Amino acid sequence: MGVAPIGPPGPAQSPASLSEFDPIRSDTLRHQAERTTERFREECQAAGVKSFEAVIDECDTASSLVRYAHCNDLTVLTKADPAAPDHCLTQKLVDQIVLQSARPTLILPCAGRFDTIVSIGTYVMVAWDDSREAARALSDALPFLRLAKHVQIVSWSEAGATEDQALRSRFDELRQWLIRHGVSADVSAEMMDTAAGVVDAMLSRAADLRTDLIVMGGYGHTRSKAHTLDGTTSGLLAAITVPVMLSH
Repeated sequence: MGVAPIGPPGPAQSPASLSEFDPIRSDTLRHQAERTTERFREECQAAGVKSFEAVIDECDTASSLVRYAHCNDLTVLTKADPAAPDHCLTQKLVDQIVLQSARPTLILPCAGRFDTIVSIGTYVMVAWDDSREAARALSDALPFLRLAKHVQIVSWSEAGATEDQALRSRFDELRQWLIRHGVSADVSAEMMDTAAGVVDAMLSRAADLRTDLIVMGGYGHTRSKAHTLDGTTSGLLAAITVPVMLSH
């Protein structure tokens, strides 16, 4: 399903400006949405997709995508482009959807091209910290993991820290759990030293493993009465060059 929300983007405007410009903006947004949904239908037909739907929703973007996610398996978004003038608004939108959605969210890099969803997830890296969010993400990613050639589970420790034997034991449990759920890929696990920082360590290891999908929990915190992704999650999304699947 493709969804094109046409609700008012950004902060609310004054009543005077709304009465003067809102009809024009509304018509423009609807025209853009109609072109987008038509292109979506054409792309689906060209790709041989047998069943698809495209809708224009008169609701703000975050609320619309979160609501439609309830009856779909996965929400696919593009990360905020730092060069775009609306970068901050787009980043807030991504944060809201990841943290509010009942389904996992797949974030694609803003550069590059992914011709099919099947081309994603041959070499998967799972970021694991034994948290609820990580367990949720691992479970949500099972359809991808069953098709993967290699699944690498990684965790991290502070520089110089001794190895956590309990976590190492958990890796073995995770491998057995994945096998029971039909993940026949070569599954391995390792600890990462984060002397250079968690984000840099994850991205470096992802490059070493030729990763084409990172699976991780989406962690949030409250700042100025607004829910946002935590520093590690947002930092990773800002630097990714491969898709990242997040579950909160």
